[in-house]
Amino acid sequence: MKSITNKIIIVGLLLLTTNVTFSQTKELELSNAEKFSTKSGLLIQKEYLEIGSIKGVNIKVVHFTDLINNKKRSALKFEYESIGKYASTTKTAILDPDEIDVLIRSITIIQNKIFPKSALNYTEVSFKSRGGFEAGCFLSKDSWSTYLKLEKHDKDSYVFLEKEDFPTLLKQLEVAKSKL
Repeated sequence: MKSITNKIIIVGLLLLTTNVTFSQTKELELSNAEKFSTKSGLLIQKEYLEIGSIKGVNIKVVHFTDLINNKKRSALKFEYESIGKYASTTKTAILDPDEIDVLIRSITIIQNKIFPKSALNYTEVSFKSRGGFEAGCFLSKDSWSTYLKLEKHDKDSYVFLEKEDFPTLLKQLEVAKSKL
């Protein structure tokens, strides 16, 4: 009986350790704007500006204001409703202003330098934000496939785009950047 009790305690400790590690990892994957907006002891106002959408992904600028001491942060928000077999869930990604310039530059490089080339081997190219958002492309059957991934640890948060969608995405990012 003592052996079974010890095994249960060990399994419990392993689960607790895994849970704590996952929580700490999740915390590290927040954008600076998300960290600001989720601090306790603040009265946060969120104002959403609609920018546009692409393949069902809504793009918004969010202005966060702490109404107690008037501190402000802004961010870019991607939002997508993933419809599953039994339920739908909303997938989101928040990018800080300093990440938007890098995303714009990355998409421009993909369009101008990656798409014109063909690769001999399977190839992936991706931009990743500190919050887990990903945008990129991969070579599949001699053509480039493009995608957005809104949440790092969620396979249901992929949205597949066409190469032709990248110019529209770039325009929307430029508009969003001007409203931050």
